[in-house]
Amino acid sequence: MTGIGSARLAILFSLAAGSAAAEDANALIRRAQKTMGEVKSLRYAGTGHMGAVGMNWNPTSPWHTTSLTSYTRTIDYVTASSTEELSRRQENPPMLGGEAPFTAPINEGRRVSGKYAWNQPSDGNPPPPPNVPRAVPATASERGLQIWLTPHGFLKAAAANHATAQAGTLTFTIGPNKIVGTIDGRNLVTQVKTWIPNPVLGDMPIEIAYTDYKDFNGMKFPAHILQKQGGFPTLDLVVASAEANVEGAALSVPESVLSAAIPTEKITPEKIGDGLWLMHGGHNSVLIEFNDFLAVMDAPLNEAHSLAVIAEIKKLVPNKPIRYVINTHHHFDHSGGLRTYVAEGATVITHEGNKAFYEAAWKQPHTLEPDKLFRNPKDPTFITYKTKYVLTDGSRNAEVHLTIGDMHDEFLSFAYLPKEKLLIEVDDFSDRYTTPLSVVLWNNLLGNLQRLNLDVDKIAQLHGNVTPMADWLRLLRDATR
Repeated sequence: MTGIGSARLAILFSLAAGSAAAEDANALIRRAQKTMGEVKSLRYAGTGHMGAVGMNWNPTSPWHTTSLTSYTRTIDYVTASSTEELSRRQENPPMLGGEAPFTAPINEGRRVSGKYAWNQPSDGNPPPPPNVPRAVPATASERGLQIWLTPHGFLKAAAANHATAQAGTLTFTIGPNKIVGTIDGRNLVTQVKTWIPNPVLGDMPIEIAYTDYKDFNGMKFPAHILQKQGGFPTLDLVVASAEANVEGAALSVPESVLSAAIPTEKITPEKIGDGLWLMHGGHNSVLIEFNDFLAVMDAPLNEAHSLAVIAEIKKLVPNKPIRYVINTHHHFDHSGGLRTYVAEGATVITHEGNKAFYEAAWKQPHTLEPDKLFRNPKDPTFITYKTKYVLTDGSRNAEVHLTIGDMHDEFLSFAYLPKEKLLIEVDDFSDRYTTPLSVVLWNNLLGNLQRLNLDVDKIAQLHGNVTPMADWLRLLRDATR
C-alpha cells in the first residue's frame, strides 16, 4: 500500500471513530432522558444546609454553614430561567466564621433569566421591600451555568453542545466552561463537574453528586443533592418533592434589571490624618504613607477593585512604591485582591495561619479569568506574625495585632497607629449591624484593645466610616441594655 493510500485509510478510520463516538454520546443521552423523563421545566423543594464560599473560620475548615429551613427551585429550560426561593438561619449554636452577623431568618429569592440576574425578595441591610427587584448582573453567568448542571439540564446541554462520551462520561463546553458528567448503569446522571473563576482559588471546581433517585410522578429525580465549590459543601439538600412541566416557570425580566450593568469600581479617598487615607469603595482599604514607601491595609474583592484602589493611590502619592499590603484575614471578600498587589511587587503581611493557604491557592491556574499575576507569574513574598507585627520606618509605626478569641475568623487582625490613636478594623465592629451576634464580636474586640492597653481615639471601619471611639462605646452600651 502506498503512503497516500495509508494516509487515506487512516483518515477514514478516524472519521468512522469520531462518528461512532458521537453516536455513542447521543445514544447515552437518549437512554438517560428516556429513563429520567424528558421535561421542559421542573420544580423541586427540600431542606438542608448551605455553605458560603470563602467564609470559613480558618483557611482549612469547611465553608461557614447555615441551616436551610426551606428551599424551592423552579427551572424553565426553554428560556434558561431559574428561581430559587429560600429561607435560612444560623446553626444552633452558630458555626464559627461566616457572613455579617444575623439572628433572624433570611429570606431570599435568587433569579436568573438568560443574561439577567436579580434578587426578589433581596437580603440586605436594611432589607428592601419584597416586591422590589435588586439587579445583580455579576451573578448572571454562574446562575445561568447552574441551570445546565442539574440532571435534566445537563442532558439537554450535552445534546446541544456536541458532547463526547467515554465510559459513561459525557464532556462538553458552554462558552469557556468545560462540563463533565457521569451517567451510571441505570441511565441516571450521578455526578456533574465544572470550573468557574474565583479571584482567590483561580479555576474553582464545582462538583455536584446526585444520589438516592426516586420516581416523582414519572420523573426520576435525586432525593439528595450535594454540591461542593472549592472542595467544601455549598448545598446539601434533601429533596422532599419534585414535579415536571410546571406552570409559570418562565420569568419576565423587570425593566430595572434589563438596564442594569455591572457597576464600575469607584474609589473615593478620604484623608483621615497626615499621610492617611480611607479608600472608600464599599469594601474599604486604608493607605498609610511612610517616609520612603506606602502600605495598604486590606485588598478586598478582586483585581478590578484593587486596580481601582491602586490607581487612586498613585494620584495621591505618585512618587512612592506600594511596598506592603496588610491582610486582615483570609475571607475571600478581603483577600481577593491580594494577587494584584503581589503582581505590583508588594510584600504580603499576614498571620502565619494564612501563608500556606495563599501559597497553595495562588499556584492554581487562573485560565478562566487571567489576572496580572497569572499572565506574569512571580513568587509572592510574605511577612508573617503570630500575635503582633510592627511595620515602621523609624518615625511612623503601624502595629498589626491578632484579634484573640474572634468568632468571625480565627486569624482576624487589626492595625493600630499609636501616634494617631487610630484603630483600623473590619468585620468585628460595623455600625451597620447591631444584632446580638455582632455585639459578641464588639465585646471581644474591646477586650483585645483593653488587653493590649491601646489608647484608641478613632476607628476606621473597612466596612464603613471613621467613628469616634466614644460613639462606639455608646453604641455598645445601648446595644447591651
